[in-house]
Amino acid sequence: MDAARALREIAFWLERAGAPTYRVRAFRRAAAVVDDLPDLDDRVASGRLTALEGIGKTTAAVIEAAHRGEIPEYLARLRSEVDVPEHGRELRAALRGDCHTHSDWSDGGSPIAEMANTARELGHEWMVLTDHSPRLTVARGLSADRLRQQLGVVAELNRRLAPFRILTGIEVDIMPDGSLDQDEDLLAELDLVVASVHSELRMAAPAMTRRMRAAVANPHVDVLGHCTGRLIGEKKRPQSTFDAVAVFEACRDNGVAVEINSRPDRLDPPRELIRLARDTGCLFSIDSDAHAPGQLDWLSYGCARAEECELPANQVLNTSTAETLLNPHP
Repeated sequence: MDAARALREIAFWLERAGAPTYRVRAFRRAAAVVDDLPDLDDRVASGRLTALEGIGKTTAAVIEAAHRGEIPEYLARLRSEVDVPEHGRELRAALRGDCHTHSDWSDGGSPIAEMANTARELGHEWMVLTDHSPRLTVARGLSADRLRQQLGVVAELNRRLAPFRILTGIEVDIMPDGSLDQDEDLLAELDLVVASVHSELRMAAPAMTRRMRAAVANPHVDVLGHCTGRLIGEKKRPQSTFDAVAVFEACRDNGVAVEINSRPDRLDPPRELIRLARDTGCLFSIDSDAHAPGQLDWLSYGCARAEECELPANQVLNTSTAETLLNPHP
């Protein structure tokens, strides 16, 4: 087994399980060291791996086992512990891409290329890069100038990664008045726009309803992200209150998909709202909201909830090819 690949797979499974960032980085750093190592055979034979900066006892044991052609014990254990939901497997297999991902251009932990390569390895045909908009300074949101720079980087990566495709996008903040936190002309250039509320989440229901309806009425918006804003993990946050019927009707009437956010600490919206949006006639987008490569595999959690809510695959935006996504009405 290739040692660098084993180290990166361990990092992937650790990310998927929500392990601390420092632990994930240790394995990615060790993989980078192995990539640049001209004398791996000699290092393993002489037991001198730990003399290298970035290689510790645990990563050295992984390298040694992989170099012998074995599956490292650490990797085997992580593979055996993977939590795969029983429901939603058929829908997960039908997904061709992911409409909500982040890179280290904003608050993600990995370069765009690494996110794209992992998405491709997972069998995706495309992914939408949706780093944050400028108002979310804590997430290093992209100014208009930085977003334009990113478009150039994506164009170059697409030349290298074809036929896999990175679609251009943004997770744009919905401002308190329902306007969007980015230049309208620039939003018009993007392949897909996810609009999300990240501030004033406890706004009174009538005002929040007006805010969200105004946002989804914007012709550039394609997906309404994590609509309730809730957190259900260690850091709990209650749902925002709004007239869900009115908001979902606005989504339906404007062709905006309701996101099923697959992050284990969100799983937003809750099941009763998924069913309500389904019955309202909304489209859906099942997204990872991944901030690291391993998190791209969280889509299975969203698919499980979609199946539990009897959501048909033809109502899910990301069962489409990139061409159909970009040109839904040829």
